[in-house]
Amino acid sequence: MSTPLALPGEAAASGRAPVPKTLDVQAFIDSRPLGLYQWRIVLLCFLIVFLDGLDTAAMGFIAPALVQDWGIDRASLGPVMSAALIGMVFGALCSGPLADRFGRKGVLVGSALLFGLFSLASAYSDNVGELVVLRFLTGLGLGAAMPNATTLLSEYTPVRHKSLLVTSMFCGFNLGMAAGGFVSAWMIPAYGWHSLLLVGGVLPLLLALVLLFWLPESARYLVARGHDVGRVRRVLRPIGEEAAQARGFSIPEQRTEKAGGVFAVIFGGTFRVGTLLLWLTYFMGLVIVYLLTSWLPTLLRDSGASMERAAFVGALFQFGGVLSAVAVGWAMDRMNPHKVIGLFYLMAGLFTFAVGQSLGQTALLATLVLLAGMSVNGAQSAMPSLAARFYPTHGRATGVSWMLGIGRFGAILGAWIGATLLGLGWTFEDVLGALLLPAGIATAAILIKGLVSHADAT
Repeated sequence: MSTPLALPGEAAASGRAPVPKTLDVQAFIDSRPLGLYQWRIVLLCFLIVFLDGLDTAAMGFIAPALVQDWGIDRASLGPVMSAALIGMVFGALCSGPLADRFGRKGVLVGSALLFGLFSLASAYSDNVGELVVLRFLTGLGLGAAMPNATTLLSEYTPVRHKSLLVTSMFCGFNLGMAAGGFVSAWMIPAYGWHSLLLVGGVLPLLLALVLLFWLPESARYLVARGHDVGRVRRVLRPIGEEAAQARGFSIPEQRTEKAGGVFAVIFGGTFRVGTLLLWLTYFMGLVIVYLLTSWLPTLLRDSGASMERAAFVGALFQFGGVLSAVAVGWAMDRMNPHKVIGLFYLMAGLFTFAVGQSLGQTALLATLVLLAGMSVNGAQSAMPSLAARFYPTHGRATGVSWMLGIGRFGAILGAWIGATLLGLGWTFEDVLGALLLPAGIATAAILIKGLVSHADAT
């Protein structure tokens, strides 16, 4: 552990190194062990993405009940499946620049309020058109939550644990989606499809109140935007008393920061190619994730499985990401992160193809769904961490949120392709076999990024 710093006047008496007049925020965080303050930030960000995942997955799990309750065909649910995803695109694309301009905390609190309120309203929908509008508005909040939780947490973690902690936090999204399956298997038969949306609305509203009082603003953001030194001291002091003694603060990238807005940062010379490859990788990963999330329960129902079993197997796909996220983050902190992520995308394609060949073999099917979920969700969980490390503070929220926002077009495409292919009469095996293509593209794109654009701003 690094030697604690002290004021120059105290150095002779204490034998400790003096506190510099300007304290490097990241170096200070790196020099300290993780404390309860930082673990609280991890927990709060985890809860944000957990509820994000719970609400995002809701439509996939209630779709069979909607078909039965409203007497509609599966193709009619295509707009409903895509509405929240379209909202998430706009939520992500708008929230990043807002967070880089006005702060991460305010955007996070607002996003929780937004998706909580409109999820509650969605529970009282009477028709497809109304549900489409409300799910779009819910998606605005959902899209803003995840990238800014990722950004805030990455700016409070030491470099040596950054990938592990951010991917562990991000697995809350997969756990939330899995919880949606497990909870829906019990709640929907007992209380109807409305109950899942009610739960997905009340919990974020309660969390927003907690965030308002317990979540700190990013110290690195405050320094980058030139906020009052006293405010920076207050948010860093719980990490170590040395922060209270510093006369000023800096962040490493201030030495190389160029004039221009956030888009000049993420499309700057050293970042342009990496930005485009991150977008392509995440886009293809979400094609896989959302086709399976949106349609796997329905495909299983069509193959003869009960509603409870279809929901359970669908939840295993999301739960797989929870099991693998920590391992992926640990490996990224110790090995080439691009190769680690590329390997997981490759395995995702192979296991997804195998799922399509195991219809009728319940135990094997469940195992392969779990492995496919571990692979693709593990890779997707690692991507925000990779992006957060790639971009500097003054463009980090925009870089992460735009990767997630552009990637959401892949989610929309995945949900739409599922509806289209099923409408054309494709079989279970055909639909899943087609996912080898996006898995291969994602693998190639992330490996190429590792070769041509591997800068790490930390």
